Amino acid sequence: MVKRCRSAIDSSLFKQWLKNMESETGILRDGSLSLKRVLIQGVDMFGKRIGFLKFEADVIDKETGKKVPGIVFARGPAVAVLILLESEGKAYAVLTEQVRVPVGRIILELPAGMLDDDKGDFLGTAVREVEEETGICLKQEDMVDLTAFLNQSTGCRIFPSPGGCDEELSLYLYRGQVDKEIIDQLQGKETGLRDHGELIRVRVLPYEKLWRMTADAKVLTAVALYEMAKREGLLPPLKT
Repeated sequence: MVKRCRSAIDSSLFKQWLKNMESETGILRDGSLSLKRVLIQGVDMFGKRIGFLKFEADVIDKETGKKVPGIVFARGPAVAVLILLESEGKAYAVLTEQVRVPVGRIILELPAGMLDDDKGDFLGTAVREVEEETGICLKQEDMVDLTAFLNQSTGCRIFPSPGGCDEELSLYLYRGQVDKEIIDQLQGKETGLRDHGELIRVRVLPYEKLWRMTADAKVLTAVALYEMAKREGLLPPLKT
């Protein structure tokens, strides 16, 4: 256990969390809060690398002497992609259908994945995850970073559950035009890395119905960013 705790402290996950705490916008920056102790409670390995960490951080408010709630589930940065395909004058969204044990349900969601290392290749990860989960091969230059439209003070990332998890998301958009035959081929396609336990089925929905057909926060956030960016005229023209 001692070895695992040492590996946890040395991991890119923990180092990135500490970097965020001490950054220009971090909570330790102005000295009003201090980090006194970190208790590693759980380590999950993805092969030879650390995938998830759970720890308790004792952060103290210097003025009151009180401890700020600090139980952390660390999984690091991730990406998701809103894929919109136009065919015969109608827009469709490409989703994945996956078993999600933590919520006990099958969820319709965006193609998404975690960054595998600390190099910060958000865009490359997005393109790779789309191919793995849907079979669609995209070019990086055709992707639009929806989170880049956020104010710089946000860090241009989405935090789905900041009260307990450090996950930060970059949301991307791809728009393209295809024949109806492609839409039909994608519907129900089985994909995913089976040796990693990914049992994924592709689902294609009319975009106009998307916001009511899933409870996935990534989908709903991406739709909101897309619609606002479109309203503000921030999106590049659709390639034909």
